[in-house]
Amino acid sequence: MKLWQGMLSGELNPKAEEFNASFSIDQRMIEQDIEGSIAHALMLGQTGILKNADVKTIVHGLFSILSELKNQTLELDPTSEDVHTFVENELIKRIGEAGKRLHTARSRNDQVATDLRLYLRSEIKEIKALLFAYIEAIVKLANQHTQSIMPGYTHLQVAQPVTFAHYLSAYGMMALRDSERLDDTLQRINQLPLGACALAGTSYPIDREYTAELLGFNAIMQNSMDAVSDRDFVIELQTDISIIAIHLSRQAEEFIMWSSPAFSFIEIADQYATGSSIMPQKKNPDMAELIRGKSARIIGNLMQSLTMLKGLPLAYSKDMQEDKESIFDSIDTIKMNLEMMTGMLNSLKVNTDKMLAATKLGYPEATDLADYLVNKGIPFRTAHHIVAEIVSEAHQKGITLAELPLEVYREYSRSFDTDLYEAIDLKNIIEKKSSLGGPAPEEVKRQLNWLLKEITNI
Repeated sequence: MKLWQGMLSGELNPKAEEFNASFSIDQRMIEQDIEGSIAHALMLGQTGILKNADVKTIVHGLFSILSELKNQTLELDPTSEDVHTFVENELIKRIGEAGKRLHTARSRNDQVATDLRLYLRSEIKEIKALLFAYIEAIVKLANQHTQSIMPGYTHLQVAQPVTFAHYLSAYGMMALRDSERLDDTLQRINQLPLGACALAGTSYPIDREYTAELLGFNAIMQNSMDAVSDRDFVIELQTDISIIAIHLSRQAEEFIMWSSPAFSFIEIADQYATGSSIMPQKKNPDMAELIRGKSARIIGNLMQSLTMLKGLPLAYSKDMQEDKESIFDSIDTIKMNLEMMTGMLNSLKVNTDKMLAATKLGYPEATDLADYLVNKGIPFRTAHHIVAEIVSEAHQKGITLAELPLEVYREYSRSFDTDLYEAIDLKNIIEKKSSLGGPAPEEVKRQLNWLLKEITNI
């Protein structure tokens, strides 16, 4: 039975019926659909719109469907038009006439908006749990490498020395903000549309606040047209997920580069790599590459939703049926991406000797050499110019700044003395960078402890 089949006669063209159906996609919201229907039925009884006997029969029938779903004893009908049709038809089949009363003071428009909000609310909790596991993996690995010196890059050129822990902490901070964005989005998702009906509310004496309380919503949506016609909450969550995906993609890109023989900074565990069908020596970082590649898919889903919504007049249009496949795919994909990255972090081998050797290339101590002159009373701009000339000479000779003799330094400035070599020692440089947020080991430990405290508080 079609829920909409009133004045229309005949059957849909078979291709049109297939084109119109969404059950294969929205069936994942079936528990939320039943949960919302139970709350709606209880509200109808509480307000006297339905008799208590009908309400008890409806609620009992809905709970029986839910129980069989959880026990996997209920067979879903793939020919159902959508999840609402399946649940209502199944209810009527079980309890008869009373089941036909459930849809009083409700439309599929406000029903689907409610189902989707309930579903996304639960998925946000799962994504947050995966983000926390990712942050914990970062903190665990970083605490092992607060003394592990590596190059800090700008423009992918060696810039200044940092530590591997400092690098990891940066991604932990990004993930924390990702979690905070999800919390912020959740406040707008957790508003009840049910009771808006098709677009204009209802003349029945419903109690939307009571329904909201039953379903755990923080508030009701204040305008019935807005409640059924916008999907900004979907777009907002897709934006949050896209940002998470971009952060993971950037880290994946670095892991791909750093696991190559040209860097050899890290080794990805065999469980997260594949070989080649033709080259027996290959170890490919496929999971990292897929994290990077799937970020494009997630961003594409966001673009689909933005484009779908941009030209729709108020209120509901069937176009909005297309809001679910993309957000469901983004949720599934980001959960996999987080699991893969967390697994790689928990099993990562770090080649600290390779990192240290690479740090010594590209004169990363040059800035600190300029600061050395500043501390001797020379203006920074002058010191910058002097050090640039010294680096140029060292580069021409093919040696590091530490290998350049003192007499050469003194040709550029009489302010140089033997203590300059202590000032440009990589370990000393990092230990002195103790300003809040810097790479000094004790400061990075503070950052990591702060991260753990923050995720515990959220």
